[in-house]
Amino acid sequence: MIAIIVASHGKFSESILESSRMIFGDQEKVQAVTFMPNESTDDLKKKFENAMATFAPEDQILFLIDLFGGSPFNVASQIVAENLNKYALITGLNLPLLLEAYTVRDKPVAAVVSHLEKTAKAGVKHLELSSLG
Repeated sequence: MIAIIVASHGKFSESILESSRMIFGDQEKVQAVTFMPNESTDDLKKKFENAMATFAPEDQILFLIDLFGGSPFNVASQIVAENLNKYALITGLNLPLLLEAYTVRDKPVAAVVSHLEKTAKAGVKHLELSSLG
């Protein structure tokens, strides 16, 4: 099973995990990492390392990050670059993306990334109402 680290600016990552528990229940090997206004990127890197330490050394890890180019993305991308065979990163974190990640955790991380990219793009929808009169 792929381990998942959900990371964000502020407490969004903790809150989205709480929301996911309401729908999917508790999930094993899922950690939230927050980046708070008073913290440095060194603090953030330590938080990622602490989250990773809760997983088994052989676990593949999927990083789900809130924003491309932000500090959580930048720090996580450095970690991912150190082990491209075991780690992967996707930005654009939202609840449907996280829930979908839960359903495909039994596949290799490379296949999961491809699947999540496709389903995340398809998940953006708008409500189209037509007038009845």
